This record gives sequence, C-alpha cells and structure tokens, in this order.
Amino acid sequence: MKKIHFDNLGKKSYWVLLILLSLIFILVGFFELFQFDNPKNYNYISATGFLLQSLYFSKLFWHKNTVQWNDKGIVIRIKSFLGKSLRFDEIKETELSRKEMTFTKTDGQKIIIDLNEFRDSDNQKLYQIIFENTNTNNT
Repeated sequence: MKKIHFDNLGKKSYWVLLILLSLIFILVGFFELFQFDNPKNYNYISATGFLLQSLYFSKLFWHKNTVQWNDKGIVIRIKSFLGKSLRFDEIKETELSRKEMTFTKTDGQKIIIDLNEFRDSDNQKLYQIIFENTNTNNT
C-alpha cells in the first residue's frame, strides 16, 4: 500500500521564517543596503533569496502523493501532477468509500479522488482533515 504525505501549512512557523529570510535577502541584494568590496556579493545574496523561495514553493512536489492544508483550504495531489485545490467553505458534502473519496461542492460539482492504492489509515486521516475543517460536517 502507498502512503500519503500530509503537510499542515498552518502549524509550521519555520517555513514562514524561511520566506521572511528570503525576502530580506532579495531586498538587500536589490537595494544594495550595505557596502561590499565586491559588487557581485549583491547578486549572490539575491540569488540565495530566490533559492530559498524555490525551496519553499517546491514542497508540493517533494512527495508523489501529498495533501497540504491550512485553515482556508486543501490541496490534494494524489495520482496527478498538480492535484485538486479546494476551499473548505465550498465543500458541501464528503463521502468516503473504501476505494474513493467524493466531494460535492456547493455549486453541485462532484470531485472524485481514487484512493484504491493507499493505506486505510491515510484515507481516514484525509477524511478527518476534511471533516474537521468544513463548515457543514455532513456525512
């Protein structure tokens, strides 16, 4: 059975520190706030900032099957390259069967995610995350 990697974006403050540090590096490299003997140091500082941002935004692609969420929404990347992005307030109903999870959005659209190859514990955890964060908490 395959594993789903879960990443709660709202709980890890070190990623926020990484983004702030990268922005500081980019600004220092752009505005040249300090005097260096070698002017290429500004390029290195700025490049480090962009590298840190690339590290942050590439997190979604580190694992093949990933679920990322915060208080507002969820990104489910299972068996696809980009995945499905859903806001919790647009999920009307969630149904978990043994092999698939079905989301019904408030506009009536249904999204089906095949969970056939994954552990039951991971399927239950995904359902629990959806259940805890949706406003309606149906089924």
